[in-house]
Amino acid sequence: MRRFNRLATLSRAVSSGVTSAATQHRHHQLAQPAALFGTFSSCQSQGFAQKIVNRLGPSFAGGVAGFSAAAPSLAQDAKPQAKEQPRSQKFSDVVLYQYEACPFCNKVKAFLDYYRIPYKVVEVNPISKKEIKWSDYKKVPILKVDGEQMVDSSDIMDKLFQRIHLDNASSQSDEEKKWRAWVDNHLVHVLSPNIYRTTSEALESFDYITTQGNFSFTEKLVAKYAGAAAMYFVSKKLKKRHNITDERASLYEAAEIWVDALNGRHYLGGSKPNLADLAVFGVLRPIRHLKSGRDMVEHTRIGDWYTRMESSVGSSRIKE
Repeated sequence: MRRFNRLATLSRAVSSGVTSAATQHRHHQLAQPAALFGTFSSCQSQGFAQKIVNRLGPSFAGGVAGFSAAAPSLAQDAKPQAKEQPRSQKFSDVVLYQYEACPFCNKVKAFLDYYRIPYKVVEVNPISKKEIKWSDYKKVPILKVDGEQMVDSSDIMDKLFQRIHLDNASSQSDEEKKWRAWVDNHLVHVLSPNIYRTTSEALESFDYITTQGNFSFTEKLVAKYAGAAAMYFVSKKLKKRHNITDERASLYEAAEIWVDALNGRHYLGGSKPNLADLAVFGVLRPIRHLKSGRDMVEHTRIGDWYTRMESSVGSSRIKE
């Protein structure tokens, strides 16, 4: 009964937000967003939420998994490795078009940060997407490197890696490739059912999304409540689609599988992170300070590795 009442409250808030948007002549814009939020079983905002789901796309919905963070360390007793990567001189103008809450965008940022590649960030409005109207590609991340457009997080990492390691561009091991594929094909799919597991967790997630994202005031109001309510329901569909019976158990299992893969090493790459380390860290960094991330650290062995990665990766983002 308590859950039902909370969902009813969310639905009423959504309806109120949509009405307010229409009053401010914004409904024609707010009705366009779409691949994030999912559907309502019975709500006046069903059409609105479905359009949101169909617009924002997998990089925002399939894994609106997190929220990148400058955050406290996970395990105080870990001994972080010194930052070894020199600042890259191979790139002069790097711009990342992103959603702050996108795990795939955070993969790219982890790579840029670790390799000390200075970059600027353009936060894309997930409703209008006006910041990327110049591109035929309408998803994020998009990375512009000295005027060249790069898309797809894994492809971006591969291309940048090849440019940095011109003499050893094909040095990725089979193990490294295996675990990078595991991140894209398994780990990211575990995250959404966890961060939207309950109505309170869904609201926590969307409070951060709307605070950190590029939204107008009206869009923030509607997206927060419509998104939280809709993704609560969508997460149940995702849970079924990916054969997840217990959200937290699947998250803990994934964390333990990764720690087992390290096999006692500081990183999968040995003495320093490789691309698989950066991919795992990138998609987990956003959720670290949500309830799901806090629970993961408390109930698994991943904390020491994460702390080492946090120290090694750092940040090379250019603040504007």
